[in-house]
Amino acid sequence: MENKHKKFIRRSLYLANKGMGEVFPNPMVGCVIVKENEIIGEGYHKKFGGAHAEINAINNVINKNDIEGASVYISLEPCTHFGKTPPCTDKLIEYKPKEVIISNTDPNPLVNGKGIKKLRNNKINVISGVLEKEGKILNKRFFINQEKKRPYIILKWAETSDGFIAKEDGSSKWISCKASRTLVHKWRSEETGILIGVNTANKDNSRLNVRLWEGRDPIRVILDPYNKLEEKTNILNDPSISLIYNNMLNKTQGQKHFIKISPFKLENICYDLYKRGIYSLLVEGGGFTLNKIIEKNLWDEARIFKSQLKFSKGIKAPNIKKNTYEKIGEDKLFKITRNA
Repeated sequence: MENKHKKFIRRSLYLANKGMGEVFPNPMVGCVIVKENEIIGEGYHKKFGGAHAEINAINNVINKNDIEGASVYISLEPCTHFGKTPPCTDKLIEYKPKEVIISNTDPNPLVNGKGIKKLRNNKINVISGVLEKEGKILNKRFFINQEKKRPYIILKWAETSDGFIAKEDGSSKWISCKASRTLVHKWRSEETGILIGVNTANKDNSRLNVRLWEGRDPIRVILDPYNKLEEKTNILNDPSISLIYNNMLNKTQGQKHFIKISPFKLENICYDLYKRGIYSLLVEGGGFTLNKIIEKNLWDEARIFKSQLKFSKGIKAPNIKKNTYEKIGEDKLFKITRNA
């Protein structure tokens, strides 16, 4: 049987995940308050700028006096600084729990151990590192942002059963099945940005929005070093935000932002995206863009649909080792996470 610390931290991780797509750039956090082995209050960070998980859990406790001497389980170290909300550490100290059990230390330099130290200085026992790996997977975007100062990058493509992502003329629409395409729109709603190269933008006239799912549209990012994006494209003509990276000009036309990057390097673009608040990026580019990102080791995860179609010849899919898969409609979905 799983010990009680793991049991309640697992519950905090489950609650935290409910904030997916709503709390960035903050991490997802869940909190469970336990007295005599019974949950007396729980909560999670629901929306950026709103109350943090600890405050929502405290507010969920009917008799606040019960928090004194209780155990508080949190998926991430509580904050110690004033941001959109006051420090959660101070509020916990006010209610005098006997212990705080944490999955991960917060990598943000504004916190990073300061919350744990302050709790201990106020005679509250702290246990950290419970289900640490699971906690880091949950907030993988946040950890990459803090540690590497770039977005968490997810590569996504569909390939045929014989390993092609497009025909010889570059056409590639509907290699994957309808169920897979719906899932991709769900993924789009969970990430801050979505990236393609200029050739894909021109050939597919992509909209890159969320149509088959409910949720916010990601900010579109186009790699266009020589300003070859065609005027007729949806990218330039619809009202959505687009960031067009090039090596020639800086200008803004409504929601279309042309950003000069010199030298035009993927590393520089990733850092600029991070500074602009693009904390996760779904890459749906063609073979050239995908292979360049792989070559530069600038990816964290790959999601690959393998369909039953066969092209016999065409543009080869990137070469990433694939192992286990799950079935999505008629397709196989492979998920590869680096350093996992």
